[in-house]
Amino acid sequence: MLHVQIHKTRTATIVEFVADYLILNSAADALDLWMQARGQQADGIALHVANIAPAFFDLKTRIAGDILQKLVTYRCRLAIVGDISPYTKNSESLRALVRESNRGKDVWFAPTMDTLIDNGW
Repeated sequence: MLHVQIHKTRTATIVEFVADYLILNSAADALDLWMQARGQQADGIALHVANIAPAFFDLKTRIAGDILQKLVTYRCRLAIVGDISPYTKNSESLRALVRESNRGKDVWFAPTMDTLIDNGW
């Protein structure tokens, strides 16, 4: 079952999606989630690591690039919430993506929703 929770920060309305299955496998899935979020007048979406296909974190698959490019094109902010250390420990490229993303405002990696909200994302 898919659960949706709305969070209002100082600067944005974020829709947090939580499920007991993978909800982000492709750019098409990302656009579906974005359309649901727009129905809530949201500025961005938050997805938990457990709900994202592991292939997303393997940058060689180009899934992350496709998804991030689609969302940026549609001016959708994306937060990835949770522990990604199992994926970053062997990938300097992914660590670099996380560092660069967290310097901007469109894509953010956060350990918890509280961290995300506390940082005003």
